[in-house]
Amino acid sequence: MPSSMSSTSLVELRVLEGPNLYFPRAAIKLTLDIGVLAAASEGNAARFARRIGLRGARPGAPDSGFRQRFAARAVARLVRAVASESGTARLAVRVRPTSDPHRLVVAYPWRHRERAQVMGRAVAEVLDALPGADIEDAVSRAAERVAAAEPGAAPHTITPRVPVVAVTGTNGKTTTSRMIAHIGRTWGKLVGWSNTDGIYIDGEMVEAGDYSGPSGAGRVLAHEQVELAVTETARGGILLKGIGLTRNDVSVVTNVSADHLGHQGIDTVDQLAEVKSVVPQITRKDGWAVLNADDPRVLAMRGVIKAQPWVFSRDPDSPAIREVLTAGGRATTVIDGWVAVLTPQADSDPLVELVDVPMTLAGLSRFNVENTLAAASAALAIGIPRDVVVEGLRTFRPDAEHNPGRMNFYSIGEVSVVIDLAHNEAGLEALLEIMNGVRRPDARLLLALGVVGDRQDDLIQKLGEIGARDSDVMVIAHKERYLRGRPVEELDGLMRAGAERVGVTEVVSYPTEVAGLEALVDQAKPGDVVGLMCHAEREAVYAWLAEHGGVPDSPETLAAKVRQASVGAGAT
Repeated sequence: MPSSMSSTSLVELRVLEGPNLYFPRAAIKLTLDIGVLAAASEGNAARFARRIGLRGARPGAPDSGFRQRFAARAVARLVRAVASESGTARLAVRVRPTSDPHRLVVAYPWRHRERAQVMGRAVAEVLDALPGADIEDAVSRAAERVAAAEPGAAPHTITPRVPVVAVTGTNGKTTTSRMIAHIGRTWGKLVGWSNTDGIYIDGEMVEAGDYSGPSGAGRVLAHEQVELAVTETARGGILLKGIGLTRNDVSVVTNVSADHLGHQGIDTVDQLAEVKSVVPQITRKDGWAVLNADDPRVLAMRGVIKAQPWVFSRDPDSPAIREVLTAGGRATTVIDGWVAVLTPQADSDPLVELVDVPMTLAGLSRFNVENTLAAASAALAIGIPRDVVVEGLRTFRPDAEHNPGRMNFYSIGEVSVVIDLAHNEAGLEALLEIMNGVRRPDARLLLALGVVGDRQDDLIQKLGEIGARDSDVMVIAHKERYLRGRPVEELDGLMRAGAERVGVTEVVSYPTEVAGLEALVDQAKPGDVVGLMCHAEREAVYAWLAEHGGVPDSPETLAAKVRQASVGAGAT
C-alpha cells in the first residue's frame, strides 16, 4: 500500500508483500526526494556522512553529479544506521536512481509491517532535518521512534501447498497460461488459474477482474480442492505489491518488449526485463525456468536463476539451444513442422505436428507457435505425461470458450473477422500477420485500431503508423472504459499522427469497439479480413457477432482458409 506523510522528502512509501524487484521476500519501497541533501553545503553533507558512519566521504559540490552519487551511498547508510541504532542488525538495503536526479528509490526487507513503515517515515524526516544544526540528534530521534514502534503483522506471502506454474512476459502470457491450465485439466487435475480476466477454478470464472497480481495467486491457492495452480504475473503486480508466493515450481517468460514504459519508474525495455526476471528468480532450485531463447533479454535471465533452464525456440539450430543442452538443460523447438523436445545426449522427441495444434493456425501464427512451445515445455516440466500434453495441445482452440479475446476467428458469410487484444506494437504486428495469413488473393485487410489511454504518446503514434501501413482500411475504435483520463480527441490525434507518417490522412473514428467493428463489416467484401483490437467490450462484440450471423471458425475451417490464402500467394 502506498503512503505519503507530511515529510517533504518522502514521496511514497509502499509495502511489497512478497518477492519483488529488489528482494526475493517482502520489502518496503521508499521513493525519496533528496533535493535537501543534494543542495546542502559541503560542510553539512560531510557532517551528515560522519554521523551515519561514512568516514572520509567526499560529498562533492551541491547539485553536482558527484553529489548525486554520494547521496545514493549516504541514504543507504542512513537506513542501516537507523536500523542498527534501533536494534536491527545487518539490514539489507538497495538503492536505485530514477529518471529524476533528485529522487531515489530505497528498498529494504521487512518482517514487522508497522515498525518497518515507521522506519521509512523516520528516515525521510532525517533528510528533512538536514538544513538544521541538529542532524546528529535527528538520527538518534529516528532510531528511538523505530525502537518504540509496535511491531505489527508479519508478511502475508504464501508458501504453496500444490505445484505452481507462474507465467510472465509482455505478450502471450494469458494465452500460454490458459493453454497450460487446459493441459492440466486434460490430465484430470482440478486446476486453478488467475490472469488479467479473473480467477478460474476448474474452467469456471469465479471472480472477474484483473487478478494478475498477488491477490489472484492467493485466491487460487486458498481454494482447498485446487491440485495445480497456474498464475499469470504482470509487471504492475510485481512493482506495486510484490509476488504473493514465496516460490513457484515452474516459471515461464514468454518475451519482453516495449509496453507500459514510463510507469512506476520503468522507463526502458531493459528495466522491464529486470522486473519480469523476478518470476524465474523465485523458481525452486529443482524446478524449471522456461525461457524464450529467441529473445536476448529473456535468455539472459539464465544468469540470475537458480532453477534448471528449459528454453524454447522456433529455430532448432539456435546457439542458445546448444548451450543449454550442453549445460544439462532442455529445449523445445520445431523440427520438420513438429513440436519437438530436446534433451542432452538423446534423440529428438517429436510431440505433435504444428498443423494439429489449432492455436498455431496451421503454423501461421508465429506468436502462437512460441506460446505452444512455452506451454508444452511448462506442462512437461511440471510433470504432466507426454500423451496428455499432446492431447491438450490438440484440443485447445482459438475460440471464445478456450481463449476469449485472443486470436478468435469468425466467419460472417465470406468475410473473416479476427478478435484480439493486440495492446502493443508486437501484438498488433502479430494480429496483422495472421490476418494476412487468411486473406484471399486480392482481398483487403480492414483494421479497427484502439488504444488504452495510459500508453506513452510515441507508442500510440507507432500503433497508428503500423495499422495504417499494413492494412488497406483503418478506422479508430475507442475503448470507452480504458481512456485512463485521456480525452478521446487527444488519443484520436496521436493515432492519426502515426497514420500520417505513412501517408494515410483520412481515418474515421468511432466511439466504441462494437461501432468500429460494425462499420468495417458493413463495407467488407467476400474474402476480406476484418481485425478488431478488442479489450473493453469483448462480450458485447461476441453478442454483436452472434446477432449478425457470425460463426466461430473450427480448426478445419481455419486450416482451409490458410491453405486457400497460401495457394493464392504462391500463384502471384
